[in-house]
Amino acid sequence: MARVTRPDVSAQDRTELVNANNRFAFDLYHALREKEDGNLFYSPFSVSLALAMTWAGAWGETEQQMAEILHFTLPQDRLHPAFNALDLELARRGQEARGRDGKGFRLHIVNALWGQEGYQFLPEFLETLARHYDAGLRLLDFAGNPEAARGVINDWVNEQTEGRIRDLLPPGAIDTLTRLVLTNAIYFNAAWDRPFDPKATRDGAFYLLDGSQVTVPMMRRTASSGFVVGGRVPDGGIAVRRQRTGNGHPSPGRGPV
Repeated sequence: MARVTRPDVSAQDRTELVNANNRFAFDLYHALREKEDGNLFYSPFSVSLALAMTWAGAWGETEQQMAEILHFTLPQDRLHPAFNALDLELARRGQEARGRDGKGFRLHIVNALWGQEGYQFLPEFLETLARHYDAGLRLLDFAGNPEAARGVINDWVNEQTEGRIRDLLPPGAIDTLTRLVLTNAIYFNAAWDRPFDPKATRDGAFYLLDGSQVTVPMMRRTASSGFVVGGRVPDGGIAVRRQRTGNGHPSPGRGPV
């Protein structure tokens, strides 16, 4: 079954899903920050997208609890088309852009479901994955050869991320009792809209989390830029720069999706 490339989604449903993703993004940030002392880089949208795929197969208490954690307020029949619309919009935005290597812009959100051969999955679940996520269920023999199955998954992720993620699943992550695996990875390659001149680099003080400082090369640029400040983020205010589009007009500022 082919993916729906022009989903009929209302502006209200798009906004409702974006707001849900924003709330989940901050929840996830706080959870990850408690476990990570260093730099933190993650994609809330790709995580939410992947879990939405599994939510399509959930029901009862599991469905309700997942919706609460992910802040899903739309019903199943409206949420999945809305995710499809957002994902397609992200892909369209990069069609004319270039990557850092001179090739085309690449944003690969690598989500996939891997199921046990012979295990019965509901046709309605598989249809939702195909129509709204362009993802089929890939079958492997976890019960007969879990390590071989792990290798197949890792090789696929490695190819999709152009060698950046080579061992997503560590040894022992798959065993003979595994019936379903969800993989989530993201690869992004794009050039700066306004490249920085390396000649403008200057050494400066960078402050670490423990309060100490180190001297590192800093990018420097003098420019005028409009911004707005709000105070709705739990940890304080947030500054949003008004980015210009290619025709010189300001583009609307939005939160994380």
